[in-house]
Amino acid sequence: MAPMIRTARLLRYLWAAPYTALGLLLGAFAILFGGQARRHHGVIEIFGGRLGEQLAGVPEPLRFSAMTLGHVILAVDRSALNQLRLHEHVHVRQYERWGPLFLPAYLLSSLLQLLRGRNPYRENHFERQAYAVVAAKRRVAREARAAEHA
Repeated sequence: MAPMIRTARLLRYLWAAPYTALGLLLGAFAILFGGQARRHHGVIEIFGGRLGEQLAGVPEPLRFSAMTLGHVILAVDRSALNQLRLHEHVHVRQYERWGPLFLPAYLLSSLLQLLRGRNPYRENHFERQAYAVVAAKRRVAREARAAEHA
């Protein structure tokens, strides 16, 4: 790998490092309670275990299936991780761009949507971007498969 590319990658990891550290700390608790971890495309994915089971039972609107903290994705189970991996990887890229500013910007976006009477999750700028990127990638993949069979 070229030195400039390695340096750019290192800087992205360092910029997101405060949240990655938090994700690793939370992930350590998940692993202590039976969770599993693996590395996938430069991201640590942690899923399952008793903690995942407990989180899956949290009532709406606090429930989530997966969340990203820097270069760590925490998911309630393997199925949720598989379904949400593309979406969560968009958040990883967002952490790389925004670094320590990501979480405050994310929360501010949710607050603004809530004050406007909108859904603070679905209308959040960062979530809308993640859903749009995933939809575009899936559309391209469908078109490639269709062209392959034509």
